[in-house]
Amino acid sequence: MATCTSFLPRQILARALWGLAALFGAGLLAHGAAAQQQLPVLKYSQAQVAGQFLRAVLQADYAAAYSRLAPEVRRAISPIAFENAARPMWKAGRHAAPLELYKLGVRLGDGGTSQLFYSYSFAADSALPQPSALFEVTFRDTTARGVLGFGLGRVAHRPAAKPITNPGPRR
Repeated sequence: MATCTSFLPRQILARALWGLAALFGAGLLAHGAAAQQQLPVLKYSQAQVAGQFLRAVLQADYAAAYSRLAPEVRRAISPIAFENAARPMWKAGRHAAPLELYKLGVRLGDGGTSQLFYSYSFAADSALPQPSALFEVTFRDTTARGVLGFGLGRVAHRPAAKPITNPGPRR
């Protein structure tokens, strides 16, 4: 009987400890779920980051645009130098006009390097044969969300189409 009574408290103690561990674990899970609900993590696509960057530049909100730069770019360029580099884009832009994605692609460089780029144009230019201005943003790779480079893109000028002349009636 002595062994039975000494076993009973150990069994109760083990169950109590497992119960406390289960409650503690459930509390951590509930706290983790609540924390995730309180602080939603927003992940933007590269196209969204590029658009936000360009809108900030075109509105002369250089601090917001500077914050979208990749860390290595921010270490290499001061905010004042960034503002001077971004000013030509601001001058070429219509400051409140909506932008739309014009083109995206990969530029192949020397030694097998590549850069992902996004070109934006003004939405009002979509009916034109060529956009009036292209704004380009580059990223290091497909997973990067920090802007690696930016600038005005080249607009390819197509030769004007020859007017169609009426050769006259056929005989």
